[in-house]
Amino acid sequence: MRRITIALLALTALLSGCYRGQPTEKPPIHIISDMDEQPKFEAQDYTTFFPNEAVMRVPPAGTLAREWLRGDSAFYTGLDPTTLQPIVQAPVNVTLSGLEQGQGRFNIFCAPCHGRTGDGQGIVAQRGYIPPPTFHSDVMRGYSDGHLFQVITNGIRTMPGYAQQIPVVDRWRIVTYVRALQRSQRASRQDVPEDALRRLQRK
Repeated sequence: MRRITIALLALTALLSGCYRGQPTEKPPIHIISDMDEQPKFEAQDYTTFFPNEAVMRVPPAGTLAREWLRGDSAFYTGLDPTTLQPIVQAPVNVTLSGLEQGQGRFNIFCAPCHGRTGDGQGIVAQRGYIPPPTFHSDVMRGYSDGHLFQVITNGIRTMPGYAQQIPVVDRWRIVTYVRALQRSQRASRQDVPEDALRRLQRK
């Protein structure tokens, strides 16, 4: 009798395991349904608790979301707050680590179209996409840093904006790296540090 009972229990477990996941019109059994049926409001929902019946509350005047204080308008927009024209120079300190960060972001987001040297012959352009202008023309060299930041942020013509993909400070670092690229293509002997010049001469 004991063996028969054990066999029946094993058969029952086996059959229940085979049935699991089969389609059924019966609702699932929830032993603890707190997480599935918790009282909550969805966005754009309504309630009689407030006079206007809106669940979503209007923030008090003058409040800002965390990390959304844009006190330095020029840094976040690239525009002079008085004239609303692009600022001439990037509002970030140019350091070696900053240039390296800008180079990394440039190679990820910009080089596919603009090329690693900024000549406009990136792999995307070589595959038939409309090639962007070279960074080394007099026109491009004449643009202000704020204008370049605005283009990276909002896009221009066939170029999309990268405000969602690239943080603000990294956009400025890309601008400073583009300036370094432009200078590298018109560098003179005087632009080479003495120690680097000696190493080149030895080679």
